[in-house]
Amino acid sequence: MQRVAGGMIAGLLLLAATPAMADSPAELISGFRLKHGEPRVVRDATLDRIAMDQARAMAAKDDLSHDALGPFNRRVAPAGAGRAAENIAYGYDNFEKTLGQWIDSSGHRKNLLLHNASRVGIASARNASGKRTYWAMVIAGDYEPKSKGKGKKDKEPPVAVKREAAPASKPKSSNCHIKLLSLCI
Repeated sequence: MQRVAGGMIAGLLLLAATPAMADSPAELISGFRLKHGEPRVVRDATLDRIAMDQARAMAAKDDLSHDALGPFNRRVAPAGAGRAAENIAYGYDNFEKTLGQWIDSSGHRKNLLLHNASRVGIASARNASGKRTYWAMVIAGDYEPKSKGKGKKDKEPPVAVKREAAPASKPKSSNCHIKLLSLCI
């Protein structure tokens, strides 16, 4: 009996120590895409870095802006994708709620369903006070090399579409008395 009880306790401890199996952001996005006839996406290290740089820049400036680090086309160029789009948001502490916000917005939904996208990068960063979380998602596809045939027109340049989510809470006041290192005091 003691052996069975010990085994049960060890099993319960193992179960308690195992985190709940939550879907990853890429799996959540893929699930949404599959329901709408688009292929799965996988996480991409380059897109993750681009998203992280964007999220950190917005958090540092405490400003929801696609231009926090410059034009999207320039920022996404290192990914080498033929098509790319970006969604940004702030306010929610978890990805599931942020994704829900994007799904409920027609422009963000369009980006999530970017045709033939295959890779995604997702990141979040908190502002200096730690009270606001900024999110950035970059989704991309068409990674095949573009060949130019004789007499054929060049392929279209990469598509870069930006979408901003409405904040989950009221935006900060624009009454800035002192601005120090992009912080409004």
